[in-house]
Amino acid sequence: MTVLEPPPTREQQQAQLTEAYRHCAAIAAEHGKSYHLATRLLTADRRPAVHALYAAARVADDLVDHPGADPERDLGDWSRAVLAELEAGWSGDPVRLALVHTYRRYAIPVEHLVDFLAAMTSDLTIAGYDSLDALDRYMWGSASVIGLQVLPVLGTAPGVLREEAAPHAIALGEAFQLTNFLRDVAEDVDRGRVYLPADLMAAHGVTREQLAEKRHDARFEALMREMVAIVRRRYDDAAPGTPLLAPESRDCVRAATDLYGGILTEIERADYRVLDRRVSVSKPRRLAVFARRLTAAQLARVKVTMAKPKSRSSTGA
Repeated sequence: MTVLEPPPTREQQQAQLTEAYRHCAAIAAEHGKSYHLATRLLTADRRPAVHALYAAARVADDLVDHPGADPERDLGDWSRAVLAELEAGWSGDPVRLALVHTYRRYAIPVEHLVDFLAAMTSDLTIAGYDSLDALDRYMWGSASVIGLQVLPVLGTAPGVLREEAAPHAIALGEAFQLTNFLRDVAEDVDRGRVYLPADLMAAHGVTREQLAEKRHDARFEALMREMVAIVRRRYDDAAPGTPLLAPESRDCVRAATDLYGGILTEIERADYRVLDRRVSVSKPRRLAVFARRLTAAQLARVKVTMAKPKSRSSTGA
C-alpha cells in the first residue's frame, strides 16, 4: 500500500521557496556575471524574480547546448513539467519552483514561456537561418519574450502602461541575444548551429566551412562589422524604453546595457577576431560600470520612498 506524504506546511513551503530563489541566484552568479552584477542594482524584492527567469532560461538552454543521451526527451520532459507545475502552482524542482512563483506573482502570460520553450526545441533541429528576418522570428521565442517576462518585474513609471514599454523591452532582449551570437560564433558552430544570417554571410563571401575551420579573414571581418552595426541599432531602439521603467529599476537596465554593449566594443577592439577567442568585458570594467550606477540607483530608491504617501494611523493622528 502506498503511503502518501502529507503536504508541506506553510512554513515548509516558504523555506523551500527561499532556497529555490537562492539556488537561482547562484546559477545567475556563476553563468551570467555581467547580468548578475546588474541585478544587484535592483530593489531586493525584484531581484529574486529576475534570477529565477535567468536560471530557468539557462537550464532549458543547457539541455540543448550540453545535451544528454536524448536531448529532445529531456527538454520535452522539462517543458511538460514546468507547464503543469505552473498550472498547479508548485514544483519540487528549485528552478521551476522559483519560476512558477515568479510567473504567478507578476501575472506573466504563460504564452511567453510556451514561445520560449518552442524556440529551445527548434535549436535541436534547425542549424541556421536564411535571413535576418528569419533570425528575428526565432528570437521572438528565445529573446523577445525574455524582455517581456522581465518587464512586469521591473515595473513601469507612474502613468506608463506596460504596452508602451513592451516594444523597447523586446528590442533590448534581441540586442542582448544578438550580442551573444556575435561573441559565441565559434562555440555555436562547434554545436552545429550558426546564428549569422545566411544571406549576409553569402554577400560577404563567408561560408559555414570557414566558420567551422575558424578562419578569420577580411571577408569575415566585414561581415562582423555589419552585424555589429545591426546590433547597435537594436540597442538604439531599446534606449527610449528605459525612462518608461520604474525609477528604481532603470539603473539595472542601464548597467546591463553598458555591459552587454561593451561586448560589442571588445569585439571591435579584437579586430572582430571571435573565431579563435572569446572576448569579454574585464572584471575592472564590470565593477566600474556597477560603481557608476550604484549611487544613481540608491538615489532613485530614496526618491521613490520619499514620494510615497505616508499611511495614516488608525486613530487618524
